[in-house]
Amino acid sequence: MRFLVDAQLPRRLAVWLCEQGHDAIHTMDLPARNATSDAEVINCAERDQRIVVTKDADFVESFLVSGRPPLLWLISTGNIGNSELESLIRANLPALVGAFHTARFVELSRDVMTVRE
Repeated sequence: MRFLVDAQLPRRLAVWLCEQGHDAIHTMDLPARNATSDAEVINCAERDQRIVVTKDADFVESFLVSGRPPLLWLISTGNIGNSELESLIRANLPALVGAFHTARFVELSRDVMTVRE
């Protein structure tokens, strides 16, 4: 899978996803780095067929109103340490990847993964 990890999430998440065999970039890898606008994140995700990985509710609103970005992974854990976040994602990554074969929006909280079409 191809991911674009948004600025509120650690860059090492993109690195870890690459280590798991996925194609992942972080907003730090884009020309404007973490100053990349939400619109440009969406444009990049559409152009490169990437799943936007974010904690930002603005992307959810955009998805619900306009269907953009076309693929969205919302991490709704609230404040969470990087190691706890990595453990949570590690435990759920196979199911998450499977979900994106049919779904366009997946939300991962501390307790549950919700698949929305």
